[in-house]
This record gives sequence, C-alpha cells and structure tokens, in this order.
Amino acid sequence: MKRSIGAACVFVVIVIGSAWAHHSMSAIFDFNQRFTRTGTLERLDWRNPHIYLFVEARKDQEQLETWAFEGPSPVFFRKHKVGKADFERAVGQRITVEASRARDGSLSGLIRQVTLTDGTVVSLCPENC
Repeated sequence: MKRSIGAACVFVVIVIGSAWAHHSMSAIFDFNQRFTRTGTLERLDWRNPHIYLFVEARKDQEQLETWAFEGPSPVFFRKHKVGKADFERAVGQRITVEASRARDGSLSGLIRQVTLTDGTVVSLCPENC
C-alpha cells in the first residue's frame, strides 16, 4: 500500500514538473508585434523541446546584435521536409527571420518564417502564429 502511494506521489510530481517546465508562447512572445531580421546565422541549437537559431544582425546599419529565435521541436521540420542539415548549410550565411517579439524586450523572438540562403522558405505557421 505504501509503495503504491509513493509511486503515485512520484508520478504526480513528474507530471506537474514537466507541465510547469513548458511555457506558454503567448505569455513570452507578443504575436501582434511582428518584425523581420536579416543577418548571419551564427549557430543553431537543434534539440527538444524547441530549436533555436542565433542570428547576428545590424541594428540601424551600425552595431551588431545577436538575436535568439525560438522555433518548434525538430519533429515539426521532419513533417515539412526540412531538416537540421538544411539549417547547418546556412550557418555562416545570411538568412531572414520573421518573428514575434519577446514581451520582455530582449533580443529574441518566436519564429514565424525563415528564408534560408538558397531561397527555401520555411513557414512555421499556423503553429507559431
């Protein structure tokens, strides 16, 4: 009896912990504040639960800024016939990212669409729109 209660408690803690760890995109990003950045894809972080693209872009044609763009999980891209290799080929190249701005004003956004160097357009809508 004690074992089953203990197991149930562990299960509840794990479920609540994982639900708490995942965040609401609308709480972090303002879907009404869209913007576009064109710059050099410096690196990517391709892992669950969300991928990140780090793009170095010029602010008002002057100083460089590094933007962190969050996207869906890698599984999303497999369904849309675009993969990690497509983005890896673009590292060091100019890309364009359309995104929703972070509510906290940081240099980050939620990806809506990415245009890769070769002209490939990857739309993340409606998932991120």
